[in-house]
Amino acid sequence: MGPVAFWTVVGTLVIMAGWSVVTATYFAFHDDVITRMIARQAEIEAAYEDRIAEMRSQVDRVTTRQLLDQEQFEQKLEQVIRRQSALESRASALGSIGGAGAAAPDVTGAIRAPGRNAPPEPATPKASPISDTVIFKTPPDRQARLESRQPPSAMAAASRNILPGIEGKIARLHGALDRLEGRQTASLASLEETYESKAKRIRAVLADLGLERTAPPEKNVGGPFVPYRLASVQPVFERQVQRVRLAREQAERLSRTLVTIPIRKPVAGNVDFSSTFGVRLDPFLGRPAMHTGLDFRGSVGEPIRATANGTVTTAGWSGGYGKLVEIDHGHGLSTRYGHMSEILVRQGQSVKIGQVIGRIGSTGRSTGPHLHYETRVSGDAVDPQKFLRAGLRMGAL
Repeated sequence: MGPVAFWTVVGTLVIMAGWSVVTATYFAFHDDVITRMIARQAEIEAAYEDRIAEMRSQVDRVTTRQLLDQEQFEQKLEQVIRRQSALESRASALGSIGGAGAAAPDVTGAIRAPGRNAPPEPATPKASPISDTVIFKTPPDRQARLESRQPPSAMAAASRNILPGIEGKIARLHGALDRLEGRQTASLASLEETYESKAKRIRAVLADLGLERTAPPEKNVGGPFVPYRLASVQPVFERQVQRVRLAREQAERLSRTLVTIPIRKPVAGNVDFSSTFGVRLDPFLGRPAMHTGLDFRGSVGEPIRATANGTVTTAGWSGGYGKLVEIDHGHGLSTRYGHMSEILVRQGQSVKIGQVIGRIGSTGRSTGPHLHYETRVSGDAVDPQKFLRAGLRMGAL
């Protein structure tokens, strides 16, 4: 056999031996290889499933936090709505009192509570299952790792700050309601101060006139006496409203008193006294005499007006007064208007402030056209200027 044939036979034998060894090894370890491959695949699948379960739990936590945030938002919105309703009720209370502070029913805006399943705001993100925002891919090293476009830490941070804009809006709403509540409180305080100041001025005037106990009786009212106390647990605003109402009622009651007190002028225009109250020389006898009223200089026919509400007790000729009208104002107060040229009222007639009751003349014991005006308390003549000065002090009241 030649060398080439020899080595050919040897190579063939070596190849056949190697093939036999590989074949024997494959058949010997075939089951183990398949088992390890299956186990490896199972491990990879289990790792993926565990990671998917973990991501689902994270999404569930984010969803739960979103629902909780929505619940908190709805509660805060309900608080805002309740507060808005309370402020609108306060505005109605202010309107019933009258004066500053009255507001329209929708002064705080129209805030409505959303439905239980409705999103509180259009921009509010809604809870949703896993979507295409999360991508799963197999890493090159065949390790079971899951990568996401949004890491879990970022998702947790987003869940904590899910409603920052809405929180700001609610805070601004509370701020606006705080300012409105402050204006309402200031309006109430201003009303209370106004009514108390008015009542105080009227009391001071009545005290100067010696009529501090004068008050008109209420008509067509009655019922058993039931004391009322402000509840200690009553809200501050309601207590303040009650105080304002009491102050207004007291001021109005005192104002009703003023219409029966002769503090207005009996003639229009500037006052021109031809004689004042007190001792003077009698114009006919030239001797000292008591002048029981004020003489208002005027022209024949000028109107004479009632200085307070009352009832006419005298309307006719009365000695030195000439044509006289006397009005009883109650509480012991009366006024007299003498030397009239014409009487326009009759005895028993009720008259109002400013009503024309006659015209200036020169009847009776008179030296020329003028109005003799008297103010009497319990039948005694007092200086009418005291009442006229009180009327100037009262001003618009």
